[in-house]
Amino acid sequence: MLELKDVAKTVGGECHIHPTNLVLERGTLNVMLGPTLSGKTSLMRLMAGLDKPTSGSVYFDGVDVTGVPVQKRAIAMVYQQFINYPTLTVYENIASPMRISGKDNATIDREVRKAAELLKLTPYLDRTPLNLSGGQQQRTALARALVKNAKLVLLDEPLANLDYKLREELREELPKIFAASGAIFVYATTEPSEALLLGGNTATLSEGRITQFGPTIGIYRDPGDLVTAETFADPPLNLLQVVKTDGAFNRDGSAVFSVPSHLARIGDGPLTIAFHPHHLGLTPQTETAAKLRIRSLVSEITGSESFVHLDNEGVRWIMLAHGIHDIDPDTEIDVYVDTRHLMAFDATGRALVAVPQAA
Repeated sequence: MLELKDVAKTVGGECHIHPTNLVLERGTLNVMLGPTLSGKTSLMRLMAGLDKPTSGSVYFDGVDVTGVPVQKRAIAMVYQQFINYPTLTVYENIASPMRISGKDNATIDREVRKAAELLKLTPYLDRTPLNLSGGQQQRTALARALVKNAKLVLLDEPLANLDYKLREELREELPKIFAASGAIFVYATTEPSEALLLGGNTATLSEGRITQFGPTIGIYRDPGDLVTAETFADPPLNLLQVVKTDGAFNRDGSAVFSVPSHLARIGDGPLTIAFHPHHLGLTPQTETAAKLRIRSLVSEITGSESFVHLDNEGVRWIMLAHGIHDIDPDTEIDVYVDTRHLMAFDATGRALVAVPQAA
């Protein structure tokens, strides 16, 4: 078990990590999700022992390891900026941690070839990293982490340089591999979709703070505050400032939505409502969907889906619609909001009630 107790990090008078408490169990996959500069890498460096916290302590299996250097910990690390030994072959790069730990040649050969097969590196075992593509070099670094048999595995956006097909395969396989080893698996990403695909637990980060930690799908469906909800949204959430009165959400004195049943218990007054782009469509998803007349701005067609940017009386929204929808800019169109999935937040950003449990 890895435990952070009031761990904080200040550099040059600037707080990089605010006091943080976190417990990660053995055999678990834990995603660090947040935008660039949210503190993901800084937090992982504190977990690893690459940096020492300004205050607080790091415990591993009940032992205080705060001052123990990374070289004396059973840790494997892979960064987006892959690191390999340039003069060694791919085979020897993968084998290096096992040679250092004194494994016999038969074990080394078996584990190297097993990792190489998983990561599609078998044809390149005799090459040096300089004769590989960027994706192949990253796979080599991943393979070296796989064979190290570490107790803590830290992956900092490790799949960013891989092609789409291999990235999808590894997203499925890596959690199984590390969970079977009993290691604590920590995976940093900026992509909410990647966190959802990986599953496990997720810690959402913003400006050096963990805003929420728990089962990934639970945090996505039930964010505790607006910052967490926005961190876990790509494309961005659609937001609207409203006032709840007389069973309706009103804006500028006019009703925008009837209050859905799951929000009926919240008190009257000003609040922010939010919903994901896929809960906004060109056709009603349910009989209770709310119809709005909105001006289109631009359509982005990705193939099977279209992102339609909208202007709702000065508020920018995004609609994710299935299929190809090439809507002319500056056109008034009807859109439908699935109000079952509205989230509500008070003036401090705190979630007022749990959102529905259907994604």
